[in-house]
Amino acid sequence: MKKTVLLVLALLLVLSGQAFAADTIKLGFVIPLTGDIPKVGEASKFAAEMLREEINGKGGLDVGGKKYKLEFVFEDNEAKPESAVNAMLKVIERDQVLAVVGPQSSKQAVPAGGVANDNETPMISPWSTNPDTTKGRPWVFRAAFLDPFQAPVVANFATKQFKAKKAAVLFDISNDYSKGLAEFFKAEWEKMHGAGSVVGMESHGSKDQDFSAQLTKVVAAKPDFIFLPENYNIVALIVKQARDLGYKGPFMGSDAWGSAELMDLCGKECVGQYFSTHYAAAGATGATKEFIDKYNNKYGYIPDDVAALTWDATRLVLQAIQSVGKVDSDTRKMRKAVRDAMVNIKSFDGITGKMSFDENRDPIKCAVVVKISEKGEFTFAESVCPK
Repeated sequence: MKKTVLLVLALLLVLSGQAFAADTIKLGFVIPLTGDIPKVGEASKFAAEMLREEINGKGGLDVGGKKYKLEFVFEDNEAKPESAVNAMLKVIERDQVLAVVGPQSSKQAVPAGGVANDNETPMISPWSTNPDTTKGRPWVFRAAFLDPFQAPVVANFATKQFKAKKAAVLFDISNDYSKGLAEFFKAEWEKMHGAGSVVGMESHGSKDQDFSAQLTKVVAAKPDFIFLPENYNIVALIVKQARDLGYKGPFMGSDAWGSAELMDLCGKECVGQYFSTHYAAAGATGATKEFIDKYNNKYGYIPDDVAALTWDATRLVLQAIQSVGKVDSDTRKMRKAVRDAMVNIKSFDGITGKMSFDENRDPIKCAVVVKISEKGEFTFAESVCPK
């Protein structure tokens, strides 16, 4: 008798679990919660949780007239390519998510994108700008502009703002993002200013902390500015070491500078510098300001571009799910339906700007250049849109 009762109870638990699963939409987030850039993971998670709480607080996501609660699974990629691959496999196979948001950095997004594509699971990287993330991968999308677009933005702005003719570049050779953007920039700069106008092109490894050897060469070349397509944690080290070596000129950065932690690490040394990015928090209006205020009130600091892009990327996936019109219990079929719906999104109004998508599932959107103010705010300097 006891065995029968236990079996009935077990069956009821299984059935109730299935019923709950049937009313839940599960997404995966492969993000760097530990490792070199944990603030990126934190901002990603905070933005996602804020969106989930907002939607679940209204009863869930409306799909075909029925409300579904959102469940987000956060998996740490440790800011490492191999960990990103393993994390991607976990959320796809173990957690059976419908789609994946992340990884953020191209260093992790490029290899993890291959896994998502091979397993026919929709993936959208909010922050990756390297073309290889989506190239030849019909299941992979992104919410950020590409480096072939970002490089001319930087080159044109530096030419105009600094009246520069000679540039130097310092980059991480083991990072797909840093290396790729450095190469795109060099090609663009030399197209504008002639061969040899990049007077220093110095690389380093991902674990390096001392850049004095590279910077000594760069400073000796007397560039009009130094371009640093580097993650924010490395930027702080390089800028301070360059000043210690006597460099007094400007730096120009890329979107990987745009962390809320940059000024904590770099301080006054980064004040007055410029970088290209996805949105400017200072002076924002409309829905963008609403997002910033809500995030700031909840978490106690201004959201960086990673948070804003994660918000947009997640909303893109949810919009696609809604457009399917129903939730299929067959995960593989539903993943295919979501992927097809994402392809069919022709235009999207995000808090990082209005965007449309090309045949490679990459957004066509504007970039902004921001200046770091005395208060450490990222203030709008210029907007550059694709022609």
